[in-house]
Amino acid sequence: MKSLANILWHFPFLGFLRAFGTALVAAFFIITIIGAPIGIGLLQLAKFYLSPFSKAMVSEKLLEKKPKKYEGTLGKILETGQKLWGTFGIIVKILYFPIGLFMAAVNIFMIAAEFVSLIGIPVALGEAKALSTWFSPVGKVCVSKAVADELEARKAKAEVDKKLG
Repeated sequence: MKSLANILWHFPFLGFLRAFGTALVAAFFIITIIGAPIGIGLLQLAKFYLSPFSKAMVSEKLLEKKPKKYEGTLGKILETGQKLWGTFGIIVKILYFPIGLFMAAVNIFMIAAEFVSLIGIPVALGEAKALSTWFSPVGKVCVSKAVADELEARKAKAEVDKKLG
């Protein structure tokens, strides 16, 4: 079923053009250097658009193991660099917000237009899965659906464990 949905996404609805357009926008952001975190996230979105029914967009933080503890002077430099990169990412998110809001609005109109036809409903649902990435692409990663399901199951288990004590 996923394969059929991906084929439907590409051929009548030209999903490969959407992936290509997203990759071009990502390249523009990466070239500007300042927008590199956004460009990297949009490249992941372009990867998602190549097979939206077999992949999912998840936060990069969900995939990380516990952070490594560095020792010595090199460790302090690396930790400071990580903090600076995180701060830079927040600043870039703030600057990107108006652009992301516009791109998300465009996608919402496209989703609404696809809901008009019966065959467009699954395509619109696949597109809606990536809508949050347009708002904030920094720190998003494209993974297979199985990985996303496993992350969701682990998150649910942790929440149950927390509630039960």
